[in-house]
Amino acid sequence: MRIYEMRAEYVTGPAGRRIGQWHMIKDNGITALCGYDTDPAAEKMSDLAWGHTEEKFCHTCGAIYLREVP
Repeated sequence: MRIYEMRAEYVTGPAGRRIGQWHMIKDNGITALCGYDTDPAAEKMSDLAWGHTEEKFCHTCGAIYLREVP
């Protein structure tokens, strides 16, 4: 059984470092479903938080996640 989690991708701007978007990872990895390598120290959340964050979610990760999770 696979375990999915959301992991933050950060952006830096005039207001400092903030979460730009969320990616979905599986099995405690660092590479997102879309292929983006996340920071191993990035904030994580349960996949149950998908759709319930202020920040946007990676469109590609979302599409793949929906195909993998019944």
